[in-house]
Amino acid sequence: SRKGASGFSWASTADQVTAGISAAGLTAIVTGASSGIGAETARVLAARGAHVVMAVRNLAAAEAVRQAVLAETPGGSVEVMELDLSSLASVRNFAADFAATGLPLNILVNNAGVMATPFSLSKDGIEMQFATNHVGHFLLTNLLLETMKKTSRESNVEGRIVNVSSEGHRFAYKEGIRFAKLNDEEEYSTIAAYGQSKLANILHANELARRFKEEGVNITANSLHPGAIITNLLRHHSIIDVLHRTLGRLVLKNAKQVRSGTMYVQSSSQGGVSIMLQYYIV
Repeated sequence: SRKGASGFSWASTADQVTAGISAAGLTAIVTGASSGIGAETARVLAARGAHVVMAVRNLAAAEAVRQAVLAETPGGSVEVMELDLSSLASVRNFAADFAATGLPLNILVNNAGVMATPFSLSKDGIEMQFATNHVGHFLLTNLLLETMKKTSRESNVEGRIVNVSSEGHRFAYKEGIRFAKLNDEEEYSTIAAYGQSKLANILHANELARRFKEEGVNITANSLHPGAIITNLLRHHSIIDVLHRTLGRLVLKNAKQVRSGTMYVQSSSQGGVSIMLQYYIV
């Protein structure tokens, strides 16, 4: 496959992208790390020496991933903490529990998400896709920002925030984000609602980047489309899921390939200059 300016192609894996890079001494939080691309992110970060916090809803699944990661990387440092992004109370509890550990925070990967779910409201009365994909991550990021700023100041190591978005943002409602109609069940579209939540991820990263630059904060914020990939996000649409998985084995990326994009944004710089305010399609 043809390589781009980065030296990598769509077929590159996360291991290839991060070859020769050390994350020793860094702490990373990865949301949705119990499966798919989140689990692959946790695996590669641990292999590169980072202390990885898997922020997950499904503790049992995450523990199985953690054990697999440690089997591959003896001496790796990985822990599991509970986080349900559809619940603002859970987000606050997670942030408080993390703060209580006294750990620094260098990398935050806002990866967890749901896709094309039937209409429902979160415990806080917010449409479920917007609540999980954007609002939960927005609050989580805000609650962790002071720790990230403190870490970057004291360590002089650039912090990284990565919002995993999607080209699905192009399928948002024609108005973009319908703040006044977020909970309108009558006009609800599973795909458009997903699109607006992914658009919010991009706008969130853009605004963070703008503020960091304005304040002179040593943290970068970027968003990315990780590529078409075989995961279980489409589990709410059985026919689409079958087609997706059948055709996907021929043309789509696997988790090791797609996570290369997130790892690139987390670990790279161009000519020693920080990458900021970018939306990557990988």
